Amino acid sequence: MNTDQIKKIRADFPILTEKVYNKDLIYFDNAATTQKPRCVVEKIEQSYYHSNANIHRGTHYLSIIATEAHEAARSAVAAFLNAGKREEIVFTRGTTEAINLVATSFGEAFCQAGDEIIISVLEHHSNIVPWQMLCERKKMKLRIIPMNDKGELNLSVYAALLNEKTRLVSVAHVSNVLGTVNPVAEMIQIAHERNIPVLIDGAQAVPHILVDVQALDADFYVFSGHKIYGPTGIGALYGKEKWLNAIPPYQGGGEMIQSVTFEKTTYNELPFKFEAGTPDYIGSTALAEALHYVQEIGIKNIADYEHELLLYATQRMNEIEGMRIIGTADHKSSVISFLVGRIHPYDLGMLLDKLGIATRTGFHCAQPLIDELGIPGTVRISFAFYNTKDEIDTFINALKRVVTMLS
Repeated sequence: MNTDQIKKIRADFPILTEKVYNKDLIYFDNAATTQKPRCVVEKIEQSYYHSNANIHRGTHYLSIIATEAHEAARSAVAAFLNAGKREEIVFTRGTTEAINLVATSFGEAFCQAGDEIIISVLEHHSNIVPWQMLCERKKMKLRIIPMNDKGELNLSVYAALLNEKTRLVSVAHVSNVLGTVNPVAEMIQIAHERNIPVLIDGAQAVPHILVDVQALDADFYVFSGHKIYGPTGIGALYGKEKWLNAIPPYQGGGEMIQSVTFEKTTYNELPFKFEAGTPDYIGSTALAEALHYVQEIGIKNIADYEHELLLYATQRMNEIEGMRIIGTADHKSSVISFLVGRIHPYDLGMLLDKLGIATRTGFHCAQPLIDELGIPGTVRISFAFYNTKDEIDTFINALKRVVTMLS
């Protein structure tokens, strides 16, 4: 993408013109959440002001319009992921709820004492804790795929971990700390050779790279709307129809039922079986708007441009004495975690903030990974397609200044 295109894109994000401590905001915290284009916020306002009514149950005009918009959003998510059927898309509150849904429902149907779940050392807490809870509840074992010094998963150890007790593999597509793009297609193939299903946490992948769940042959794939320029509190679970039919509902209530008596309840068809209660039909339509926005720019254009930013920032950061970039995988996406000398990451982040630069410090909801690395945490910068090389240059100058102050 050229300079004029980026300038046009940035105009769609009013927050990028904000001042922070009288400095121009440089927002490098996109892995935590992305900013929202005008069209997404306007879609929320339009939905509330012109078509707000509870969906699916109503026969009046507003309810019909709202229902159609919500189900069109489901189709938009299905198309974005290249799902085989729109019924394979379940709306959730985000990645965390989607993983909890699978851990609870799949665990109830297919897991018992002595069974095993496999995750990796790179995982976000959202892809650790639900499986720990399942293992505690069912007296199962959690097995961990290790990594090498570059932050790449060891596939030979992974293959050796798979056995007749393995019930499911759950791994991140992209690490939120190291930026490592895991070879999930290969990992899925290895698991499927033993008829073991795989869940992919796509929270950090969907905004940055093309995702095709059918090409991957993923059994489950999850992501959050707020990571891809949509609103908070909405996300999606893709699940193969055979698995969604085979596992019980996650929650009970309205909408997920077919019929209810005091003696027995029968459950609704897919995907409504997993969508108890009034869904976030405002959020779903805004999420669809965000996906349309991304598709108009082009996910390949986004991936190419963000990779250019990643390489440029890495090169510039290595100019700084004492720089230690954490995670040097051959395949990375949009994230750089780093330390400088013996300076604590929190101190670096605090002073960068005073210069208008939004970064993320700490263990990034991946404490086991940080412990494995033997470090107190990192400073993390993460890019979106509205960031620029000029912003990176400003960041480098600010970082050099901060390092000098703290050394």
